[in-house]
Amino acid sequence: MDNQKNNRIVRITLEQPSLKNNTADADRLKAALKKKICTQNIHIDLKLLRQIPFLLRQWDYKVCCILFKQAYQYILLGIRDINEQKPAAGIAVDLGTTRVVLRLINLSNGQTLGELSFDNPQIEIGPDILARIHYTDIKQGLEHIQEMIINGLNQAVDSLCSSCSLSTGDVYLFSVAGNTAMTHLFMGITPHWMIREPYIPGVNNPGVLKADELGIKASPFARVLIFPNVGSYFGGDLIAGILFSGMNQAEDVSILVDVGTNAEVILGNKDWLIACAGAAGPALESGVARMGMMAGPGVIDTFEIDPDTLEFKFKTIGDIKPKGMCGSGIIDLAAQLFLSGMLDIRGKLVTGKCADRVKEKDGMLYLTAVSGDQTATGLDLTISQADIDSLIRSKAAMYTILRTITLSVGIELRDLKTFYVAGTFGSFIKPGSAISLGMLPDLPLESYKPLGNSSLGGAAMALTKDDCIEDMEKIRDQITYIELNVNQELMNRFSAARFLPHTDLSLFPSVKVWG
Repeated sequence: MDNQKNNRIVRITLEQPSLKNNTADADRLKAALKKKICTQNIHIDLKLLRQIPFLLRQWDYKVCCILFKQAYQYILLGIRDINEQKPAAGIAVDLGTTRVVLRLINLSNGQTLGELSFDNPQIEIGPDILARIHYTDIKQGLEHIQEMIINGLNQAVDSLCSSCSLSTGDVYLFSVAGNTAMTHLFMGITPHWMIREPYIPGVNNPGVLKADELGIKASPFARVLIFPNVGSYFGGDLIAGILFSGMNQAEDVSILVDVGTNAEVILGNKDWLIACAGAAGPALESGVARMGMMAGPGVIDTFEIDPDTLEFKFKTIGDIKPKGMCGSGIIDLAAQLFLSGMLDIRGKLVTGKCADRVKEKDGMLYLTAVSGDQTATGLDLTISQADIDSLIRSKAAMYTILRTITLSVGIELRDLKTFYVAGTFGSFIKPGSAISLGMLPDLPLESYKPLGNSSLGGAAMALTKDDCIEDMEKIRDQITYIELNVNQELMNRFSAARFLPHTDLSLFPSVKVWG
């Protein structure tokens, strides 16, 4: 967290009014706050103004003020008894297309009080964002789909607060980071023109909204900060990721990759940022997640093949019998197959090397990674040649995107000092295995920094950092978005990257190719 002074929570003891000091109640409070936090502008909603005379007297002119800085003024979000023990809270929201994650935070010290996640109820309309956008074109469609996410959020907020012995009235501030379409659906703003040439969002910088106008249950004067978008295809979740990584304040050039609906890549430093998105996102989802499963107990996340005996060793989450493989386990397995010579440079299974682990069925080769007598289900865990081919295409797409964006500014991947990897992809993938396959560049392993849920992390930072809006807008204004058009140069790079680890082995000096 930023070490600067926290001006979110300010405790004030006011001089009580008298014939000698007959300043109006609200003016008295404003003057004390201005002096305390060194500002000239404090905004108070009319509804709160109406309550201030009663509240000040109720609490003997000793109050705790909850504030939020917006541009050049502070907004008074509420006042409480100075002796109130319950924390004034904020909630960071990662507004995902599939999953929504909330983090409850104590605004006075930035401490995380609790987290909760739930499936985005809009999945009922369609699992992909395009189906949801089309749904908004039918009568009452936009109103219905917004109501779904607001109702889901309200239920989650109530549950999260209850688990921490708080009420929704103790929540004064939200920060929401999501892709451009999701934030439009959240606000009830039509995304109709986002998917039609020239692909224009309804709004790029929604700013700070009132929670009650959105239908969110919280303190009566709570605000909702929504992270800005750069355009239809670069949303606030990525702005939040950049903020969380700190790459926008660094001298050295670094890169950030977030794999989700697309593989989104940001390159730059404190002076400049460029970004692009490519189809490696869905490619990795189909190439890894489709044949794997969510990380959890009994899921293989690590594979190792003894180079001499070719014995398969694995580790499951929870150290129990395996029932499947997650994405990191599959990438691990493919890397080990290649390094042991069971996969050739084209990514094809070498039957002579695989011995009795390979069987053919309906013209397709299948490799048994774990035999049924070792699994929880009693069934063999296998990987097919088609699965491997899909993974190879995925890794080629990923590396091509990375190489294209760096070469566009005259930088080689090997020159990068820090490589941030966000999301579930970043949390579980082992850089060594991804390097062996040619999915990630051959950098020292310490260069790779997993960020976890960087969208949530950035949203959480915004709750406790006074200059968060200025930082967001600076990031947004710095970004140059480049289109990855399908051209011959791009296709040539993709073709070269479809080999293991690459046709140009000088790009992967640490990878020892078998044979």
